[in-house]
Amino acid sequence: MRVTDLINSAEKTAFSFEILPPIKGTGIEKVYQDIDALREFDPKYINITTHRSEFVYKDLGNGLFQRNRVRRRPGTVAVAAAIQNRYGITTVPHILCSGFNREDTEYVLLDLQFLGITDLLVLRGDKAKHEQLFTPEPGGYAHAVELQEQINRFNRGISVDGSEMKISKTPFTYGVACYPEKHDEAPNMESDLYWLKKKVEAGAEYAVTQLFYDNRKYFDFVERARAEGIYVPIIPGIKPLKRAAQLNIIPKTFKVDLPKELTEEVLKCTTDEQVKQVGIEWCIQQCKELIAHGVPSIHFYTVGAVDSIREVAKVIY
Repeated sequence: MRVTDLINSAEKTAFSFEILPPIKGTGIEKVYQDIDALREFDPKYINITTHRSEFVYKDLGNGLFQRNRVRRRPGTVAVAAAIQNRYGITTVPHILCSGFNREDTEYVLLDLQFLGITDLLVLRGDKAKHEQLFTPEPGGYAHAVELQEQINRFNRGISVDGSEMKISKTPFTYGVACYPEKHDEAPNMESDLYWLKKKVEAGAEYAVTQLFYDNRKYFDFVERARAEGIYVPIIPGIKPLKRAAQLNIIPKTFKVDLPKELTEEVLKCTTDEQVKQVGIEWCIQQCKELIAHGVPSIHFYTVGAVDSIREVAKVIY
């Protein structure tokens, strides 16, 4: 069932979360453990991230290094299928421009179609670690809108080489990302909203936000989006703060501001366990306010925070 239908049919604010595929060489048991910890809160869907390959350098011991291309977390399609088969919960794999060309994408779409997985989150993705500016793969895309166009053509039965395909009766539907504090590469919020509107016009049925800790940023963003004619559901993405070191890591990594009140409470803490409790309480209050404002769903980013999210969900759901 498409994500928008799952959200609209929920009797209360829908609950969903995102997980990572296992690191290469490990099993799926940890993924199952995380899902089992949150399953009782009736997740409407589960997102599975996709990760591009990166260059790593192996020391050959003779003063030379060998450059190898490695994907640390392969298996997004397989993990999505395993979860949907085991739990009967809709899975939403990420589809990226970053690190993939159009042929790679077509093969992924074919695999997902065979498996009956038709809900996607379409993203440009991050630049490679060695890049200063995002560079698409040869034969790949620079913008999520271009990737959406390929998916739309696939839905019409048109291959990347222009030939016709026999397609499933169930087309792919998808959401996209949005940024209440703007994407770090966008020159201004006006530009960011322009591209979000383009993504909606290209077929995105909903948007999920980058994580944030100040609800006012979300409310202001939604208001500006509506003023620009963007009417799809805008789902807030949330992650509880857990460690004092995140006061520096989160703003640097995600390009978001931490509210003064939250920062002051964390700085009073003498242990990370105390920080974790502050993060849980802050997240609970965030969620309560979001629900009071009628958000259609709350989406949780679980990496390193499943136990905290469980404590939040106990109160909220």
